[in-house]
Formats: sequence, C-alpha cells, structure tokens
Amino acid sequence: MQNANSRVVRTEFAAAITQIANERKISTDSIYNAIKQALVSAYRKQFVDEEEAPSYYFVDLNEDTGESKIFKCPVTKIDEETAEILEWDDSKPEDVTPAGFGRIAAQTAKQVILQKIRESEKDQILSEYEDRMGEIITAQILRMDGRQVILDLGRGQGVMPPEEQMRGEFYKVNTRITVLIKEIRETHRGQAIIVSRASQDLVIKLFEREVPEVQTGAVEVALIAREAGVRTKLAVRSTQDGVDPVGSCVGQRGVRVQEVIRELNNEKLDIIPWSDNPMILLQGALAPAEGLQINIMEEEGLVEVTAPDDQLSLAIGRGGQNVRLAAKLTNFKITIKSADGKVESAVTGEEEYEIDTFDNITDETRSFLVDNKLTTVGDLSRFKNKWVESTELEEDQVALLMTRVEEYEAADEEVSLLKRNNFKLDTPTE
Repeated sequence: MQNANSRVVRTEFAAAITQIANERKISTDSIYNAIKQALVSAYRKQFVDEEEAPSYYFVDLNEDTGESKIFKCPVTKIDEETAEILEWDDSKPEDVTPAGFGRIAAQTAKQVILQKIRESEKDQILSEYEDRMGEIITAQILRMDGRQVILDLGRGQGVMPPEEQMRGEFYKVNTRITVLIKEIRETHRGQAIIVSRASQDLVIKLFEREVPEVQTGAVEVALIAREAGVRTKLAVRSTQDGVDPVGSCVGQRGVRVQEVIRELNNEKLDIIPWSDNPMILLQGALAPAEGLQINIMEEEGLVEVTAPDDQLSLAIGRGGQNVRLAAKLTNFKITIKSADGKVESAVTGEEEYEIDTFDNITDETRSFLVDNKLTTVGDLSRFKNKWVESTELEEDQVALLMTRVEEYEAADEEVSLLKRNNFKLDTPTE
C-alpha cells in the first residue's frame, strides 16, 4: 500500500512539473534548479546565524516525490574581497534538514513555480513584441509612474518615458492614445516595452494607416522632421505616374491629414512635394515664407537665406522653429538674414528643441528641461514654478534661463501693446 501511495505522490509531483514546463515552454531542469536555489535561500534566512563560520549549503531534491533535504559542507576557499564561496569539501556532507522543513519546501516550491510562470509569460510577451517593432497600436493609459506613463497594450504593458512623450500633452488614466512600439529596453525593473508618441515614425505610420497610396507605396514619405507636439514637416513623393503625393496625403477637403492631426493632438503638419533640386526643396521647407533669396553652398552644406522684412518672422518661425525644421528636413545649415544683411537666425539642423539654441546651458539643465517638457522659451515663461525654485538646477543656469524669459516677455508685451493701440505690425505673425 505504501508503494502505491508513493507512486501516486511521485506521479502527481512529477506530472505537475512536467505539465507546467510543457504549457509554459520552460525546461524542467530550470524549474528544479530554481526550487533548489530558493530552498537554500529560505534555509539560510531562517536557520543560519550570520556570525557562524561560512558554510556551503546545497539541496538534494527528489524529482519524483518532491522530497528535499538540506546538506552542509565546510568551505575550503573564499574570496576575501567579495566573501564569495569558491571551493568546498563535499566528501562528507552533513544533513541539516530541520524538522518541519517539508512545509517550507512546499511553500517555496509553489512560489518558485509561480515566479517561473510569470517570467515565462513576460518572456513570451516580449518575444511577441520584438516582432512588432515599428508598429502603431491604440493603448489605454493605466497609471503614472513618476514621469513615466504606463499603458495597457492589450497583451502586456508598455512604458512611455518622458523623452518619448509629446510636449504640451497631458495624459489621463483610462484614456486611449495611439503609440508607436519603439523598442525593448533594459530598465532597473528588467526589460520593458518602450512606446513613443514623440517618434517621427509615429507620423509616418499614421499616414500609412490613413492614406491608401502611402500604404501601397504609391506615395512615399521621403523626408521628415519633427518637434513632437508642436510641428512636423514632411516631404512626400510619388512612385507612380499620375499620383499627386501632396493631394493624396491631404485628402478630399483635408479629411486624411485632419485625421492624422487629430491623432497627434492638433500638432501642425506641413506637407511639401519632395524634389531632388535643393533650391525647390528649400523653398518648400521654408514655407509659408515667400520671396526668399536662397544661396546654396552644397559642398559646405550651408545655405544663406535673405528674407524680405514682411517674411522674416515667417521664415524663422516662432522660437526659430520653422528654420530649425527646414534645416533638419534638408540637412543644410541655414542662416537667415534680413534685407539689410543682419543675421537674424543661424541653425545647424542638429537642434532638437528651441532650448538647444540657448548658449551655455549644461547637459544636466537640458535633461531637466526636456524631462519636464520645458523645451521652448514660451514653456519656460508659462511654467516658471517648475524650474525657478528647482534644486536640480544651478543658480547660474536659472539666471541664464530667466534672462531669455525676460527678453521673450518684453518682446511679447511690446507686441501686445502695439495691438492694444491698434498699430499695424510690419511683420506678420505665424
């Protein structure tokens, strides 16, 4: 009768482990090894005095019945710096299994198996999303974790760190948003699926979804430059005769582009026709400014633009945004001069945000501003409470930023005063 019971126990334990291993695609060896390690850890925590001389402990686990015993061996070699046990004498191991250890072993085995199941599920989810990099998905916001947004992707969760969020966008729990599956990244909590609202690929994928000609390849997004949450410039081209690339993207009465704009929370989109003629491409990239004199020095990668006084602010854009995006789009360094030859703006195309045009801000200050979505002088003016009293910024950096803000506010007040007094501004606003 005892043998029959033993066979039943053996069958139940071994079958349970085998079933879990097969269903979750986990090796039985990894389960048994994890149980052994966890049992040693549980034993050391409850029964070993830290002041004792170091000993090596191991578990003898009967893989048929699940019965386990703890053995102790004297240590023969130890790393003096790390206290890691390097060698031990296992010729005469001592059985130190305490009474009632079977209960501890059963509970530990249960916890290890559950942990292995969770790890297996996470690995399977990560593997699934590895094949979906670059796709867009509609996700639901679950919660905020500091400055990170945690989203429900349907199967698994995604993380949207500050640098992948759109400027000026506020995220509310339970709302649904479209995100790009960007990468799987190692974090302090293990591997995580990183999603993005700031990537320029999100814009391209939205056009693929809304514009059949882009989806089929009849129209291509040849060039793109984006300042997420504010403005994007796209140069599009046709790969088939008779297809209007700009018209296809805009759609009848603008219905297609408006759907993309809605998904991007009203971000401005400038769609221009691509051209292999740099002069035509630059004219489109600097729109809506017109009547520009453009001098291209292709070998140096430089462009000098002279703008009429009534087009100067349009060419530069608010906070220099228009010329920054034009430089990114065309890969030229662009200098814009007024009619009298005064340099009004000079950009390299490497500036990601307006704050990148500020002189002497440190990398630490820039990271702080980007994390807090303070990427323009207008942001700094509106949300002074986020940075003026911050302990993360040095006093000289606060003073530098305040100088830029005061100049901005003084110019804004001058414009407002002119408007209140019904003066006509010489330069059009954007």
